[in-house]
Amino acid sequence: MLKNIFNTSIILFVTLILITTITLSVKAEETNSTEKKELSLEDLFDFAENSVVQVTKTMPPLTPSGPNSENSTSLGSGFIYSKDGYIVTNNHVVEGATTVDITLINGDRYTANVTGTDVFSDLAVIKINENITDLPIVLTLANSSDLEVGDQVVAIGNPFGLEGSMTTGIVSQIGRLLSIDDKGFSIPNAIQTDASINPGNSGGPLLDMTGQVIGVNTAGIFPGGIGLAVPSNTIAQIVPVLIEKGNYTHPWLGITGTTLTAELAKREHINRTQNGVLIDTIVKDSPADLGGLNGSIVNQYGEKQGGDLITAVDKTPVIKIEDLISYLETNKVVNENATISILRDGKFLEKEVMLESRPSYTPTTNQTKDYGYFP
Repeated sequence: MLKNIFNTSIILFVTLILITTITLSVKAEETNSTEKKELSLEDLFDFAENSVVQVTKTMPPLTPSGPNSENSTSLGSGFIYSKDGYIVTNNHVVEGATTVDITLINGDRYTANVTGTDVFSDLAVIKINENITDLPIVLTLANSSDLEVGDQVVAIGNPFGLEGSMTTGIVSQIGRLLSIDDKGFSIPNAIQTDASINPGNSGGPLLDMTGQVIGVNTAGIFPGGIGLAVPSNTIAQIVPVLIEKGNYTHPWLGITGTTLTAELAKREHINRTQNGVLIDTIVKDSPADLGGLNGSIVNQYGEKQGGDLITAVDKTPVIKIEDLISYLETNKVVNENATISILRDGKFLEKEVMLESRPSYTPTTNQTKDYGYFP
C-alpha cells in the first residue's frame, strides 16, 4: 500500500510539473506575441509616413507699411497623437501663432488650433479643427528610458519643405542637455542621434525600428551632423497636461551653475575626486535664495570665488549639471521640498528647499541669469 501511495505521489508531482511547464510556455508565447516586431526601413516608412504632417505657420509682417509688408511663413513637422485630431510638434514651430495649417502626405490640408505650448521643453500640441473620420493611424510612444547607444532610429519629417523625407541613424548618446541659447535655459535627457535633422524636421518623430516614437526632433548642430530630440518620456509627462490645461509648470530652483572641473576645484581648494555642481548665481527671492544656498562672489580683482557645491538632491548623487536638471524635471513637482546636499567651506551640509514654479519666459537680453542653469 505504501508503494502505491508513493507511485501515486510521483505521478501527481510529475503531472504538476508538466502543467506548470505548459502554462509557463503558453504565457511566454503570449508575451512574445505582444512584443512589437522590428520592421524593415521600407515597411517602417510605409507604416508611419501618413501619420507625419507638415505644419505651416503664417505670421503677419512686423512693419505692415514697411518694405517687407508680406506675411512670412515657416515650416515644421508634427505627428498624430490621438484619433480626435491632436498633433504633437515643437513649441518653436508654432510659437507666436494661434492657428496653423496642416498638410498630410496625401496633400489634404486642414487648419489646427494651438492647444498648448511649453517653451521649457519645446513641446506643443495642436488640434485639427475639421472633423476627420479617416485620420491616419496614431503613433504610439515608446519608453525612452529603454534606449541604448547604438539603437537604430529613423527620423521622418519635412526638411526644407521636402515633405515625407526619411533619414536613418543610431542613438549616439542619451541624457544630453539641450541648451536653448537664445532663451537661456536647457532641456534635459535629450537624445543625440546621427540621423540627419534639418530645418523643417522640427516637431517630427524620431522612431525606433518598431515604428514607435522615441522622441521629437528638435535641433540639429551644423556642421557636425548631430541631431537632438526631446525624449518620449518627456512627451508622455507633458503633452497630456498641455491638452488639459494649455501649459505646464516646471519645478524651479533659481540658480545658475556649472559642473565642477579640475580647474574650478583647484580654484576653490576642493579635492579633485569630488563631484558636483558649483553654484554661480542665485536669483533673488528664489527657492535657492530662501533655502539658504550661496552663490559665488566677485572679489576686488574681478575674480569669482566661492559658491556652494551641490553634491546630491534627495540623496541622489549629482555628478554634473545634467544630473541636477534631469532629477528636478523628472522627479519633483512645484511646491515640493527637495533636500540639497552641499559642500561649503570644507563642510558637508543639507538644505531644505521648497521648489516653486519656473517664472514665465519673457525675452530679455539676459535670460541666462533669470531662468537658466549655466553661468
